[in-house]
Amino acid sequence: MTSEASSFRFHHPSRLRRSVLTVPAINDRALDKVTGLDCDAVIFDLEDSVAEDRKADARHKLLEFLQNADLSHRERIVRINASDTPHFREDMRLVLQCQPDAVLLPKVEEPVTVQDVADLIGEQDAAEGLRIWAMIETPRGVLNAAAIASSGRTSDSRLDAFVLGLNDLRKATGIPAAPGRTYLVTYLMQVVLAARAYGLDVIDSVSNDFRDLEAFSDECAQGRAMGFDGKMLIHPAQVEPSNHHFGPSEAAIAEARLVADAFTDPAHAGLNVINIDGRMIERLHAEEAARLLAKVEMINARKDKP
Repeated sequence: MTSEASSFRFHHPSRLRRSVLTVPAINDRALDKVTGLDCDAVIFDLEDSVAEDRKADARHKLLEFLQNADLSHRERIVRINASDTPHFREDMRLVLQCQPDAVLLPKVEEPVTVQDVADLIGEQDAAEGLRIWAMIETPRGVLNAAAIASSGRTSDSRLDAFVLGLNDLRKATGIPAAPGRTYLVTYLMQVVLAARAYGLDVIDSVSNDFRDLEAFSDECAQGRAMGFDGKMLIHPAQVEPSNHHFGPSEAAIAEARLVADAFTDPAHAGLNVINIDGRMIERLHAEEAARLLAKVEMINARKDKP
């Protein structure tokens, strides 16, 4: 990461986001299962998966669940309804009361959407650590992804991650849900590039057929190759393959340790480029290795928890 990116990401700690499971806040059975799953993060959904006449009930269920469930080793995100809906204020009141790790804003199309929520959160002294995630799921959202991501440069923005929403994007563009996502790749990469330009994490969209784990695995491999940090999931069966594809491989871990050890060798002190087995390795590769090894430590620490 460049020094410029580091300067505005000081409030965005590194986290595991290989598997981001979305759970309807209205579904008691799904909520109860969450504590036994090995996902890195959970999105508790108050938006699309909750009918209009069940929104208040969903907020009540979610508040009770978050006040009693032990999710200390998973990131907790609440997806709220948009600011132009009658549910927004009550959703935000719930978020500020239960204090999750982040609030997920749906269908973000302009930077002002993020800033308005950041300002609302900033009025609450107890919400200092609350971050913002933004769903990019419309043509305007994709076109404005760089402008939205750039709002994360301000110290009070709280913007931490993008999440792709392809179901709405397919509907708006008329692109069918075909294997390989051929005609969507350009849009996906545009959002990845915007996120990386401004130091944000970026989460790939859901795969709707949770029974076809082979197709899901292929989509995970594609998303990892495109640079996504993880994938939004809709079923517990998708957690393990998502962790596998977006987690570091044994070969990558071994390479990272080799590079890290080489740059900590006193013989290479002060060098920005060194020779490892006939390959020229730069210090930026050592920084990448350190980040990968830090994630390995987080994964191992989670495994050690009861």
